[in-house]
Amino acid sequence: MEFIIITAVSQNNIIGKEGGIPWHSKEELKHFKKTTFGFPVIMGRKTWDIFGKPLPGRLNIVISRNPVFTISFREVIVFNSLKQAFSYFRTSVYDKVFIIGGSAIFQEAVDLVDKMIISEMNFECEGDVNFPEINYEDWQIEMIEDFSDFQVKYYKRKNNESK
Repeated sequence: MEFIIITAVSQNNIIGKEGGIPWHSKEELKHFKKTTFGFPVIMGRKTWDIFGKPLPGRLNIVISRNPVFTISFREVIVFNSLKQAFSYFRTSVYDKVFIIGGSAIFQEAVDLVDKMIISEMNFECEGDVNFPEINYEDWQIEMIEDFSDFQVKYYKRKNNESK
């Protein structure tokens, strides 16, 4: 079982603006869908609010600290903590689970995940949500893929002692 952060980040570390993504890249969205399709995705409640409905072809997990928060879609499960969600998947049939945001979920997950897939966009932009600071000395790059307006870096944790 691998837990993997996946996100797109601008050159100035922005991942969101006013409840959405501050750019539109069909190529990056295609990469995201291809990578996550068929696997569970974990997101915070604010990220869920942006989508407003489940991402198709994926079990959607929403993290909300509000104990009475519910969602009425069959393909969505709500947990009150990221650790509860991780525990749920430790005995599942899935071999990968993707953490898709937002910033607070990334901040909490970075010490718990095995890998990160980060699309580094080839531009800066304005926004109000940043990707958390990461100590990249704890990570090694496994692969780099070049696209027209971004580069995807696949990171693997150098050691799993923090898990």
